[in-house]
Amino acid sequence: MTEGGLQSRQLVPSFAEVLFFWLQRVAAVYCLAFGVLYWIRLIGVYEGPLWRFDLMPVHWQVTAVTLAAIFPVASIGLWMLTSWGPVMWFICAAIEIVMYAGFPDLFGENWLIVGAHAAVALLYAILRVVIYFEKRPFR
Repeated sequence: MTEGGLQSRQLVPSFAEVLFFWLQRVAAVYCLAFGVLYWIRLIGVYEGPLWRFDLMPVHWQVTAVTLAAIFPVASIGLWMLTSWGPVMWFICAAIEIVMYAGFPDLFGENWLIVGAHAAVALLYAILRVVIYFEKRPFR
């Protein structure tokens, strides 16, 4: 017993909390990679169609600039485990899902990116629900 008659307790994170921590860190690296890829495309290092900003159609210019700016911010927020990191990631994911699933005639189809965003969102939601139920007091 310690002072005041309270027993000392160690706060050990649960397995779900550890997984959630690592999910955010992996998503941060993934967001940073996407941000770098958009910057590569904007500055003209990318070898392919739409390889430079001034050669892109307007719809690609708007989305590429937006995602090049927001993905690194989401990466920082996820790495630091802040509350706004997942929100920024969600905005990036929503933009890319709308791009590739909603407007395939403008942006092309990229179901791998859409599926990756959906899988991360599903895993995030499952872990949040599990953590919520673990922290709920029993009645």
